[in-house]
Amino acid sequence: MGNSYAGQPKSTRFEEVLHSSIEASLRSSSLVPRPIFSQLYLEAEQQLSSLEGGNQADNEEEEEEGESGLERNGPSNPYPLAPPPEGCCTTDGFCQAGKDLRLVSVSSEPLEVPTGFLLVGVKSPSLPDQLLVCAVDKRFLPDDSGHNALLGFSGNCVGCGRTGFCYFTEFSSHINLKLSTQPKKQKHLKYYLVRDAQGALTQGPAICWKGAEFRSRQASASVSSGPVLLPLEGSGPLTAFSSEPGAPGSNPGIPTGAQRAGSALFSEQSPPAAAPSAVVFNGRDSPRHQQMARSNLVALARPSALGILSNSGPPKKRHKGWSPESPWAADAGYAQGSVNRAKYEGVGVACVPQASMVGPASVTFPVVGSGEPVSVPDNLLKICKAKPVIFKGHGNFPYLCGNLNDVVVSPLLYTCYQNSQSISRACEQYGSSAVQPISEEMQLLLTVYYLVQLAADQVPLMEELEQIFLRSWRESHLAEVRQCPQAPLQPYLPAPGPAVPVTSAQLPWLAGLAASSCNESVHVIECAYSLAEGLAEMFRLLVEGKLAKTNYVVIIRACRNAAIDSCIAVTGKYQARILSESLLSPAEYQREVHCELATGKVDSLGAFFSTLCPEGDIDILLDKFHQENQGHISSSLTSMSVTNAAGLEVGGTPVCASECREPRSVWPAQLAVAQKLLSHVCSIADSSTRNLDLGSFEKVDFLVCVPPSEVTFQQTMAHVWRSGVLQELGLEPEPAAGQRLERRVLKLDAEAPATFTAFLQRSRRSPNTLFVLVHDHAHWDLVSAVHSLYSQSDPCVGLVDKLLNCREVKEAPNIVTLHVTSFPYALQTQHTLVSPYNEVHWPVPYSDGVGLYPESKKYFGLSEFIESTLSGHSLPLLRYDSSFEGMVTALGKRFPRLHSAVIRTLVLVQHYAAALMAVRGLPQMKNHTSVETLEITQNLLNAPKQCPRGHGLMVLLRVPCSPLATVAYERLAHVRARLALEEAFEIILGDPGASITVGKHFVKQLKLWQKIEDAEWRPQTYLELEGLPCILIFSGTDPHGESLPRSLRYCDLRLINASCLARSALEQELGLAAYFVSSEAPEEQAVRSEAPDSDGEKPSSSDNEDEEAGTEACFEAASPERRSPVRRERSCSHDSASSSLSSRVSGSVPCSETSAQPPGPMQGEPARSSPPYGPAEEARAPVEKPRPDGVPWAGQRSLQVPAASCSQPASSPSPGAASAGTLVLQASQCSLAKACRQPPVVFLPKLVYDMVTATDSSGLPKAASLLPAPSVMWTSSFRPLLNKTMTSTEQSLYYRRWTVPRPSHMDYGNRAEGRVDGFHPRRLLLSGPPQIGKTGAYLQFLSNLSRMLLRLTEVDVYDEPEINSGPWEEPEWRYTQLSDPWPDLELFRKMPFDYIIHDPKYEDASLICSHHQGIKSKDRGTRRSEDPPARRQTARMRLSKYAAHSTYHHCEQCQHYLGSHLHYQLYESTLHAFAFSYSMLGEEVQLHFIIPKSKEHHFVFSQPGGQLESMRLPLVTDTSQECIKSPTFTPTTGRHEHGLFNLYHAMDGASHLHVLVVKEYEMAIYKKYWPNHIMLVLPSTFNSAGVGAAHFLIKELSYHNLELERSRQEELGIKPQDIWPFIVIADDSCVMWNVVDVDCSGERSREFSWSERNVSLKHIMQHIEASPNITHYALIGLRKWGSRTRGCDVREPFSRCHVHDFILLNVDLTQNVQYNQNRFTCDDVDFNLRVHSAGLLLCRFNRFRVMKKQIAVGGQRAFHITSKVSDSSAAVVPAQYICAPDSKHTFLAAPAQLLLEKFLQHHSHRFFPLSLKNHSHPVLSVDCYLNLGPQISVCYVSSRPHSMNVSCSDLRFSGLLLYLCDSFVGAAFLKQFHFLKGATLCVICQDRNSLRQTVVRLELEDEWQFRLRDEFQTANAKEDRPLFFLTGRHI
Repeated sequence: MGNSYAGQPKSTRFEEVLHSSIEASLRSSSLVPRPIFSQLYLEAEQQLSSLEGGNQADNEEEEEEGESGLERNGPSNPYPLAPPPEGCCTTDGFCQAGKDLRLVSVSSEPLEVPTGFLLVGVKSPSLPDQLLVCAVDKRFLPDDSGHNALLGFSGNCVGCGRTGFCYFTEFSSHINLKLSTQPKKQKHLKYYLVRDAQGALTQGPAICWKGAEFRSRQASASVSSGPVLLPLEGSGPLTAFSSEPGAPGSNPGIPTGAQRAGSALFSEQSPPAAAPSAVVFNGRDSPRHQQMARSNLVALARPSALGILSNSGPPKKRHKGWSPESPWAADAGYAQGSVNRAKYEGVGVACVPQASMVGPASVTFPVVGSGEPVSVPDNLLKICKAKPVIFKGHGNFPYLCGNLNDVVVSPLLYTCYQNSQSISRACEQYGSSAVQPISEEMQLLLTVYYLVQLAADQVPLMEELEQIFLRSWRESHLAEVRQCPQAPLQPYLPAPGPAVPVTSAQLPWLAGLAASSCNESVHVIECAYSLAEGLAEMFRLLVEGKLAKTNYVVIIRACRNAAIDSCIAVTGKYQARILSESLLSPAEYQREVHCELATGKVDSLGAFFSTLCPEGDIDILLDKFHQENQGHISSSLTSMSVTNAAGLEVGGTPVCASECREPRSVWPAQLAVAQKLLSHVCSIADSSTRNLDLGSFEKVDFLVCVPPSEVTFQQTMAHVWRSGVLQELGLEPEPAAGQRLERRVLKLDAEAPATFTAFLQRSRRSPNTLFVLVHDHAHWDLVSAVHSLYSQSDPCVGLVDKLLNCREVKEAPNIVTLHVTSFPYALQTQHTLVSPYNEVHWPVPYSDGVGLYPESKKYFGLSEFIESTLSGHSLPLLRYDSSFEGMVTALGKRFPRLHSAVIRTLVLVQHYAAALMAVRGLPQMKNHTSVETLEITQNLLNAPKQCPRGHGLMVLLRVPCSPLATVAYERLAHVRARLALEEAFEIILGDPGASITVGKHFVKQLKLWQKIEDAEWRPQTYLELEGLPCILIFSGTDPHGESLPRSLRYCDLRLINASCLARSALEQELGLAAYFVSSEAPEEQAVRSEAPDSDGEKPSSSDNEDEEAGTEACFEAASPERRSPVRRERSCSHDSASSSLSSRVSGSVPCSETSAQPPGPMQGEPARSSPPYGPAEEARAPVEKPRPDGVPWAGQRSLQVPAASCSQPASSPSPGAASAGTLVLQASQCSLAKACRQPPVVFLPKLVYDMVTATDSSGLPKAASLLPAPSVMWTSSFRPLLNKTMTSTEQSLYYRRWTVPRPSHMDYGNRAEGRVDGFHPRRLLLSGPPQIGKTGAYLQFLSNLSRMLLRLTEVDVYDEPEINSGPWEEPEWRYTQLSDPWPDLELFRKMPFDYIIHDPKYEDASLICSHHQGIKSKDRGTRRSEDPPARRQTARMRLSKYAAHSTYHHCEQCQHYLGSHLHYQLYESTLHAFAFSYSMLGEEVQLHFIIPKSKEHHFVFSQPGGQLESMRLPLVTDTSQECIKSPTFTPTTGRHEHGLFNLYHAMDGASHLHVLVVKEYEMAIYKKYWPNHIMLVLPSTFNSAGVGAAHFLIKELSYHNLELERSRQEELGIKPQDIWPFIVIADDSCVMWNVVDVDCSGERSREFSWSERNVSLKHIMQHIEASPNITHYALIGLRKWGSRTRGCDVREPFSRCHVHDFILLNVDLTQNVQYNQNRFTCDDVDFNLRVHSAGLLLCRFNRFRVMKKQIAVGGQRAFHITSKVSDSSAAVVPAQYICAPDSKHTFLAAPAQLLLEKFLQHHSHRFFPLSLKNHSHPVLSVDCYLNLGPQISVCYVSSRPHSMNVSCSDLRFSGLLLYLCDSFVGAAFLKQFHFLKGATLCVICQDRNSLRQTVVRLELEDEWQFRLRDEFQTANAKEDRPLFFLTGRHI
């Protein structure tokens, strides 16, 4: 249990405060003692000084106390030992010789133990859950009393057999202990090892070091020797149970299964009597074993596991402050797993809880007490009126025998004590490792005082007691906490000084003194010898009636020299009943209730009811009333609604305002959540693990799994149907009926596996479809399919685990699982499959919810209900019924053998029956019901009269137990029938497994209201009951996600199980009342609250930054700071029975809701609409301030809370006074219309009400400390409290750290799968408050996901019409043979070349003029040069199966092509140099090829792996259909991710050679993304070059390779002209190709039709490569795609014009035509003009079209022109690209050629002013084409001999452009051209010297005038080699 000298107050102030406070309490007249335990510890500074004043322990003590931290964290700072011998083994658990020493490994091996030696278990810090085996001389071990151990050490290694270790330091090194402190045998020799009955070596009792008195129970409870054989006695065998390993940070010896507060499950068993067992100690009898045998005790060991406390003995030898009277002990106790309810039958049978051991070999067996058995008196239940509940405490618990059915024994308190001893997590939390747990004496004393403080109607909670222990421990160790705040653990923290502890002798006296002031509520019994005498005394006092006023009996056995034994008995009738029933499992609860109903035990209760009514039995009164009114059944009450409806239809009066609704819409909050879900899915896809390949999916499909509730099933199907998601996903092309819809919604019942199997088959058949598996209401049924205890009785239990966690779902790459819940706590444990990064929490609205919800809607959840209890309401919306509670308590005492659920149900039904009778005309029955029930029934019956359409309200009566729900339904239906109210309101039994049954009369009304004409229609969801006056008896253990209509007015939860307290259970029940209210309520009816600061403004720890403060939402509502500014004190309690209503209600008073103000028109009513299908389970609308995910406890930001004015009656005429005029009522009086403005009133059991509304001193409600869910358990009692400012993400992290699943939980075995990261990569969790719109959000997410996938399968391609097109009439411009598949060479040669540029990307380029063509100036653009470039037009196109792809595409077919498949190891690349000389560059050009091994067959090497010689080229005559002959070169920059280099699908799988041309600095990144592609790496000198350099080198390399291949293959007898001379130069943005099919079979020659279709690049290439005489063409290209293609554009199949983007280049014919390597823009236009002027043919296939994708990165965008001045932030404009030579102009960091081209594009009018918009007088450009802007035309001429030039004889030019003239340009050549007067000249050269030489050589000064100031240069520094140019005017 721990050491008594640790965890105590640090001075004698403890006794002083305690004694003085108790004395003050005795003198006080108050029955409630003052809270003094908060004063037991000093203030922080005083305590710290007190601690410093105490005696300090020495370092040796500190080391021993710090061991727990050492064991937990491992050797962080190893103790300096001699280095191990070289080559020896250093593995933990093995000796240096490499032999295994672990107990689990050697337990069955025969070990030789020398005489005088014992086998001992050694504890290693690095193996906290293992023991190491060694042999130690027994002389150096202590005896049973802890004495007589010789100093020193002598031991042997049992692994390698080495003997003679004389020093423990040496021995610890040999066995690799790796200690962080000095090795000492007292620390690490922990346990004796014993042989069990099977001969296996197991852990035995702990070694008692240093003279402490060994406890008798330690001897009986410290041996873990496997299954000890016991002679079984009694009626049943010993039941074996599976064990639960201890959670990290908790004591595994603790009965972890019993950690659930208030709900421990017991199984019926008959434990055997204790018997001695022969336990062998290392082959010989041990005196310790003999002692145990004499005590007839079965040995039970505390298991060794991570986080367990070490068995710290008495103080070490140098400790000065230890007293022999200080009680101490090692841990001993009852370890157990799932605690089972014990029913003791037979004499002499012990109370045996199930034990739990850690590890696979752990065995469970009962713990029995010692001493004489205690007999339970007969008729104890009859005498006491309740079964006493006895909680085992410390020490041994005696046998019980006799009448065991009348007593309940629970280990919960023992569990609590054990948890409080586990301080490993506390040490970690506070950064201290030298602290000790609270002593047993202090634990018991704190328990007594806790019981003293409990009120008479309160029930003790273990969570509260744990928190008391935690606070006490914190305060007692304040000094240690302060010494290392947030610091890493240190093994040598100074230990606190000793203080005077509470001794065992003082404990009974102090406990009695504390209990003396509580008016006999707590009684203390002190025992001298054992607890048996104390229990016997308690039973005697109970029988004698002397404990009538006592609720708790504390029994203590405390001797001076022994450890304490204790137990606590709960004898209070109310408390004992609640606690005993809380120990029942749900199945036992249902079974017991069913048994009581079936056996007729409830008849006695019915008979008692009959005696309460003075007028006689209620049934007799009902029969009498029925007979008297048999002829007057058509009363005003029964016919009012029908009469109103019919009259209004005929008279045409206004309809009810509640029917005015706007169409359904999706709220911004739902859109935000849907977008956040989509972002998380994209994050999964973008991760490097590639767990989700979104690029491989074409569509989305889904399956929504819901609990086995027919209403929820129908409700979800309706949501899916109305959302339109089926049509949007393409799953239902036409609105069809529900058969196919049912394939998308799965009800998890017995038929679910078959449907789910079909779903899995669909997913396997459709790998290109992404399936989203939505698990709605995900907190339901988390039972493991393997561990389910109910699988045989209920086939539905465990289905979620069986289906959703099956291997097929986990491994399917196309299934994403989405859990959706309002209560996610059970999915937020240490073993959860959902990553915290995959959680999405509902957003929190800022500033009154603006933007997230409709302005007229505000969410009203639990936090707002709590707020209403604090805001001064006389009748808050959250109430309890004291009259009902009082009657239940009284009947519980009278009928102790009936379950309280039975009593509560029958009492409430009796109240409803009496209230109905009172309202119906029997006023004497008012005395037999409560005010609350009377209010409900009055409003239920009177509401339809106040609406023109007869709308009524719904009363939800929650009856969790199905048999009791049936009883309630039958009884109320009988009463209704006898009162002739069958048509006044409906009674509906809401069974989850059945559909809704509604009477024909009410179905007719619903159809009339909802305007439904279908004769077969029946309501299938509760939402369809809107406006129907009814009582819905809602049964089922838990709600299953059913949404309720807007007409819900009362939520009667008085029958919920108040004893099973878990946070999720409470929130689930209270979530039924969650509601969207209209914010248009009049101010006088609203309670305003101050709005605190928005939590959204705080920084958040995750992407869910807009969440609500979790527990703030959760528990802050009850704090005083949250109250209204007008802090009015209530004149009465929340017991609404004390209100003035009791004196004003009568049967003649109609509904009090008539006082409500008229509402405004309903704006955007979401879910409680008719038909009530909102965007989600938003059954009741949107919210202004939703609580953070499932934290409904909190008072979030305040909102106007509509007052419960409807519950305050107002005087109105009686029904008899109603005239005909009263039938036409104002619409505002409709209860349905008013319901939109005010949430329902909720009635709770008193216990639940106190739990929800009561707060502790910190302002946190008690519910904050509850276990989050029944299926999980805390890892440690020493955990921090939930913080009020926690966001939902932080709350999730809190539960993920401090909770673990129970063995029955489906996530229990997750960590055992062997993965370091146990999260499933494709699993998400969506959480949000109940009824807030989660269904609509995830359906919107499905739509968004589908649109995104569609977007991924689509691409934006440029869609622009050709520019500069004109109606050329000359027949020679046309290719007349329209049906030719290939161009006819002779015809083609006759066609003139079209100089005009038609590519729309050159819309801003200069027009090229010829004598044949002209274009009007108005056709050219007039955009200013400073304007930003216009956004080019694009169109979204669906990717065809022949598209080229980027890195984001992954599919099975092209994995080998990309080199991304794990099974391929061929993608190791080699780097090869390839050099050739080129005279124009003046030096040898050296390129580098990166060639993957899989592509080496395309190349020729001198030898395998040798020098690269050439790239293989095919023959012209090759006709293979499986390969492409032309190598493809793609120059690229900045597009390693987005470039379309995956041509596998484009080539349709055909073999082809594809080379990426990259710059040297980008080589590594391209290689990373495209490991299986051939790279051609340009020299480093080209790193800053443009695309012209890449084209230049590609062409020259290809020609050089052609020559090499001709030489190589000529040796093989192949002619040089037979080698294929073409290459393909393609842009990196070519995405798809299509062909235009033209049908010219019309009657007239000019008539034709055409269509287009997508084709593969393979089809196009093979078609072009098969062209006749193809080698006679120099350039072949394709047309650019455009959606606005005209018939005339495709009429001619071929054109002789410019080609761009995707060209086939004949490197043989173009040998003497080069690309300009300096160019950045328009280099293809320039090259086209050069090729044509050389007399070569350019052919464009007009019916083949290429689509270019819009890529926003890379390409020309990679070039940025910036200033070289680093601190210059001003933007550089094109006018600054040039400057005067030798000026102080700011130089730019850009190539000179780029600056020149950009300047001329934007500012060429400065050089050629006469050319501006003067297209009839263009600028003459010699040997080059430079873009001078769209407003200047150019005429290109070539200076080469025999060139084909435009005839310029009749042209007068407005300017002359000479760019880097070569020797072919001479003075005579220029003199043949004519210029306008004033025409301008621009000469561009590499340097100023060349500039002057050119002027002289060309004799320019003869006709041109130059000035000194007309010389310019590009704005480059000298080292960047600027370009110089000179301008002049024509003379």
